[in-house]
Amino acid sequence: MAENVEKKVSLTVADRRSVWLRSTFLQGSWNYERMQNGGWCYAMIPAIKRLYPEKDQQCAALKRHLEFFNTQPFVASPILGVTLALEEDRANGAPVEDQAIQGVKVGMMGPLAGVGDPVFWFTLRPILAALGASLAISGNILGPILFFVLWNVARMAFMWYTQEFGYNVGMAITKDLSGGLLGKVTKAASILGMFILGALVMRWVSINFVLKVSEVERAAGAYIDWTKLPEGVDGIHTALSQYAAGLSLEKKVVTTLQDNLDSLIPGLVPLLLTLLCMKLLKKNISPIAIILALFVVGIVGHVIGLL
Repeated sequence: MAENVEKKVSLTVADRRSVWLRSTFLQGSWNYERMQNGGWCYAMIPAIKRLYPEKDQQCAALKRHLEFFNTQPFVASPILGVTLALEEDRANGAPVEDQAIQGVKVGMMGPLAGVGDPVFWFTLRPILAALGASLAISGNILGPILFFVLWNVARMAFMWYTQEFGYNVGMAITKDLSGGLLGKVTKAASILGMFILGALVMRWVSINFVLKVSEVERAAGAYIDWTKLPEGVDGIHTALSQYAAGLSLEKKVVTTLQDNLDSLIPGLVPLLLTLLCMKLLKKNISPIAIILALFVVGIVGHVIGLL
């Protein structure tokens, strides 16, 4: 148990401050395969050097933190704090496995990303920008300066205090590593992350099958006969009146494959595609290869009239 482990090494305030400053560059080496992993690993270096004196231990820790990571950059700080606590206990002999550390990271990054974007990008930043712009419009040089200063003060303060909060809470979490609080936190965060992921599938994954399944001509009087409309303004007025009365704009009813799928289970195909990509990733298929395959399928599908 972690609570019975004698502390041989611990992170100082200076170490944690270095991690905090480095976390500003979380997206400095963003990539399509593992996204923010490079910036995350860079932020962890001061802690790794403090906790692991041996070169092979440091290499193993760096490799451990080069796994996939992606979240709103400011809310990564509490995850960093919890991870620092886990690494500290591990360095002192606690049975903290690689899977536990990665599980906490992955389990927390999804839910926190869903909170970070609305709070920072859609609330705080527009408010401060409006304040700065109101001063700038009047010719006051303090407008852009005030926006820059207030934004960064709020951002850096939030990152520091939430990292410290995560570090202190993480120390409590690691007191029960035998399926207790740590397991519950990881499981709850994972469930919430999957829930948010499921909700975002419909928004971010778009597939439209344009293949025609049927084409039926409407009955006379059910559509606007554009050839019989008066000319000029009277024709426009008549068309608008007929449309308001419920007449269709088109003479034919075209039903596509997508219409049929949407009538059965909306969002089924995007969900199946997401699950397929997840399965391929589990089989260690390169994300780059999956992206290229999706490009090829999309282009071919469009050429043959399917997509």
